[in-house]
Amino acid sequence: MELTTFIKDFADQFEDTDTSSIGANTKFHEIGEWSSLTALSILNMISNKYGTSLSFGELRSADTVKDVFDLIDSKA
Repeated sequence: MELTTFIKDFADQFEDTDTSSIGANTKFHEIGEWSSLTALSILNMISNKYGTSLSFGELRSADTVKDVFDLIDSKA
């Protein structure tokens, strides 16, 4: 799994946010569009594209996009 590909996949879950503004160190909870629906989209994308399940708690405990990437990587 490549970090740059994951960042793109992650950013694509936001409909109204400029995806180029999302990077590895982005604190995604601070994005104005962040909501429980966005969280569901991200968890669904992770399950479908990366074959790994994260809980809401795990996603909530992550601070940055890279933290989410590292969580997925640790389960591989």
